[in-house]
Amino acid sequence: MLAFTAARLLSPDEIIDRPVMIVDQGRIVEIAARANRKLPKGATHVDLGDGVIAPGYFDLHIHGSAGHDVMDERAEALPAIERMLARHGVTSYLPTTVTAPIDTTLHALERMADAIEARAAMHGSKKGGWTGRAAPLGIHLEGPFLSHARRGVHPAENLLPSKVATFERLWQAARGQIRMMTIAPELEGAVELVSAAVARGVCVSLGHSDADFAATERAIAAGARHATHIFNAMRPLHHREPGILGAVLTDSRVSADMIVDGIHLDPAIVKVVAQVKGPVSTVLITDATAAAGMPVGRYRLGPIEVEVKDGKCTHGGKLAGSVLTMDRAVRNLADFTGWSLAQAVGAATRNPARVVGLANKSNLTAGADADFVALNSRAEVMKTFVRGVEC
Repeated sequence: MLAFTAARLLSPDEIIDRPVMIVDQGRIVEIAARANRKLPKGATHVDLGDGVIAPGYFDLHIHGSAGHDVMDERAEALPAIERMLARHGVTSYLPTTVTAPIDTTLHALERMADAIEARAAMHGSKKGGWTGRAAPLGIHLEGPFLSHARRGVHPAENLLPSKVATFERLWQAARGQIRMMTIAPELEGAVELVSAAVARGVCVSLGHSDADFAATERAIAAGARHATHIFNAMRPLHHREPGILGAVLTDSRVSADMIVDGIHLDPAIVKVVAQVKGPVSTVLITDATAAAGMPVGRYRLGPIEVEVKDGKCTHGGKLAGSVLTMDRAVRNLADFTGWSLAQAVGAATRNPARVVGLANKSNLTAGADADFVALNSRAEVMKTFVRGVEC
């Protein structure tokens, strides 16, 4: 049993001064103010000093980091990515595909499923499944069901019609580990595919789309509940033709994620999204590529090559993911919107976990997995813990 103490404990719902958080076998047993709770007899005391305990960050959309791509065949790729994620406070993530030849995607899904299942199997070990890294908790399928008009850098030749049969091939390769799927709702057959994916428990996210308002609302009626990197790779908002953005921003059933690096969205637009979607339905993602954490140069994003210069990741002159880290995204969100740190942390923790139906993750409450970070006074990550064990 472990007893963690710090200056404060921060969650979207409460702030506790001088807390004690008791962890046993990788799960949170109790959280209380030290004034009301003595340290349990026999527990190992871990004092985080002036630090602030916050939930571990959850990145729903990440293609890579540390020079590696999640679709990379090399065995060292995912571990290297996961170590870097942990250094920046991420305890859970969804490895995210990019549109590629179908056979390449199928093989990548198999490898990702292997990694997810291996981590899940380790949870029964004496160390609670800890391997010193962030944990993959499912797959985000970004492509191949995207709009040609709003594909961004996804290769046009690899985009596929939105057919349930194709989704089933991908689902089988991933052995049911697909937790999220981005789809353009205007594609022929998209509504049927949305319904089929939702029936499998997949969070269907709308993105890379040139959809009008009506097509977007049909997908939402079929069960789509999220939007991928809002404003980016979407039909622009028009006052007489609101399109996909008009539907996403005004439909309370839909949450939305955004890349808050100061490049993909102007800070004023970040503030608009935060004000409209609110502290519960606003989600932070990084959309990071292999270039994250690396020097200026050229790196892989699935089957394509991207270039990093001046903090931008591009391919053929177009933005191609980012070099953003989640801890920076949290600080940026607070700076751009005037939100409290607790609200900004919620957009990187509770909100993404809720979107994909994992309430026991990134949530500081009794019974939840002990995934958390210790932040300093500048909201920088000092330490990261997965299931109670320091990375």
